[in-house]
Amino acid sequence: MPMPPARTPQTRTPQTSAQAHAASEQRASTGRQAPAPPPRAEILGIPLAISDYEEVLDWMDAMIAADAHGYVTAAAVNLVMCAREERETLAATLAATLAVPDGMPLVWALHALGHARATRVYGPDLMANFCARAAGKGTPMYLYGGRHPGGSALLRERLLERFPGLNIVGGSSPPFRTLTAEEDEREIALINASGAAVVWVGTGQPRQEQWMHRMRPRLSPPLLVGVGAAFDFHAGLVRQAPAWMQRNGLEWTYRLSREPRRLWRRYARYNPLFVMGFTRQYLQHRRERGG
Repeated sequence: MPMPPARTPQTRTPQTSAQAHAASEQRASTGRQAPAPPPRAEILGIPLAISDYEEVLDWMDAMIAADAHGYVTAAAVNLVMCAREERETLAATLAATLAVPDGMPLVWALHALGHARATRVYGPDLMANFCARAAGKGTPMYLYGGRHPGGSALLRERLLERFPGLNIVGGSSPPFRTLTAEEDEREIALINASGAAVVWVGTGQPRQEQWMHRMRPRLSPPLLVGVGAAFDFHAGLVRQAPAWMQRNGLEWTYRLSREPRRLWRRYARYNPLFVMGFTRQYLQHRRERGG
């Protein structure tokens, strides 16, 4: 059920054509120059940030200050591989203002291509770190998503306990299906009326990327940020993998053990395809460098 909105005051790589078009529209609609995102490098055709939490958070704050509209995705291997097979997912991922490497395999791939400064920007931690900043600034936020009915309300409660002073101005947990046109209009109206500066989107990849791509022109908050399972983690509905497993790229084994029916096909298909695909990219990279 939707939470009633509360009104509140309110080195780059070359852009793809979709990114250039989005930036042009953004400048035309706001009259301001959008801040440059962190530098990026492509892994299997998807530009990923070569950055860290502080740089990404600073850029997000600058986007809000400039009222520059965009959207962010915390890209996992699943999203990268899905984008190679589904045209709609590819368009949505390439049109993102910034995609950050959510998983260690993507960070290792960036390192292998010579981008030693790349670090993991994990969606749940990005959300938590932003909330820590936002609690002091009063940045208005909206919560859209969660796999469980009422998930955004529970998430709101847990976040307010953890970050006193956090300004959560609304939220909703849409059903896990394609919404009707009427339902879309209702969600858009709630978000635009809330006065939010950031909409956190937790409906799972690639569904959330497709939603952000489709809704971005119709939503007034400057930033939409897709963080996948972060909603369920922060709400306490799903346990996160231990830190040592996350550091060593084994989080997928933990999640598979917790939700085998939902996840086994994804990992059985996409993990080997990623290894094979990136191996080809790496060998091509070595040939081009004469290695």
